[in-house]
Amino acid sequence: MEILRASYGDASSDSDSDSSCPPTTKSVPPVSNPKAEAIALPPPPLALLTPSNPLGALDSMLNGQSSRIRSFPHVQGNYALHVYIPVNIPPALKKEVVQFLNRISLVVPGLHVVDADVPLDILCKDDHKLEQVALGREFHISLGRTVPIRVHQIDSVVAMLRQKLQFQKGYWIDFNKWEVFVNDDKTRTFLSLEVVTGGLPEITKQIQSVNDVYKLHNLPEFYKDPRPHISLAWALGDVSDVLKREVVNEMKRSSAGGSILKRVFSCKFSGIECRIAVSCVDQLSACQELSDLILFVCVMKDDEWRKHLIESNPIMLLMK
Repeated sequence: MEILRASYGDASSDSDSDSSCPPTTKSVPPVSNPKAEAIALPPPPLALLTPSNPLGALDSMLNGQSSRIRSFPHVQGNYALHVYIPVNIPPALKKEVVQFLNRISLVVPGLHVVDADVPLDILCKDDHKLEQVALGREFHISLGRTVPIRVHQIDSVVAMLRQKLQFQKGYWIDFNKWEVFVNDDKTRTFLSLEVVTGGLPEITKQIQSVNDVYKLHNLPEFYKDPRPHISLAWALGDVSDVLKREVVNEMKRSSAGGSILKRVFSCKFSGIECRIAVSCVDQLSACQELSDLILFVCVMKDDEWRKHLIESNPIMLLMK
């Protein structure tokens, strides 16, 4: 080890012991004289100099604790229910969205990526990272509030949702407008893309179907005048006035005298998902949300439900 230290530098700068060192193809011959000259070793592999995580220092932020406030308290035996339309931004149209986020972050400090909770001003230094972190994920259009339900309600809720939503025709969803929303308790402000034309009638009917099921189970219904959207960034507190002003200004500049309702991007309606996750504190670490879409042909019961809930896979209510 003294020879390795002499060749690669003092081991005090390393975070681990020699177990983290890469194996070498040649063994170091034994040295009988402790004062012998150190043997020169080949340079370390280039792979060691390149971080395996392409996001680099952002990894600790992405894996850190979220600062968001939950909409309802943890209760043992409760499960969080969320019904939504999954949305993915087409790769060819991400550049325009990235440019808009970049310009807004320069004039409105304190914006973060939704879910990842990474500051936008850090990501804006590299457009590739901004696109990868902020847009390289699945978004959702909520068809109902995220609400707590009891385990005995799960079978009934899922069965009724499937029955209500089983007959859906394909349609296109147009995200026409950048908009700003504030949550009910005014602890968060969101920069979002709203659906104001194509797809709005269909989504409104789907929201009403979900409301009907919620009502039968004494669950809180959605907003009376729903405004379907996906959220891309958030800021702490109610900063809607400042953010709206800058968004309107930027939309006017971007439109260059054209219609302010210019379509940002479109996507085809692909289905409706229902995610049911454990909401009690001691089981949160087990609930890693998976992106795989799983189609269940039957409603599971008892132990099967519990196993599925711990894995937290989304249930496909409708696949187009």
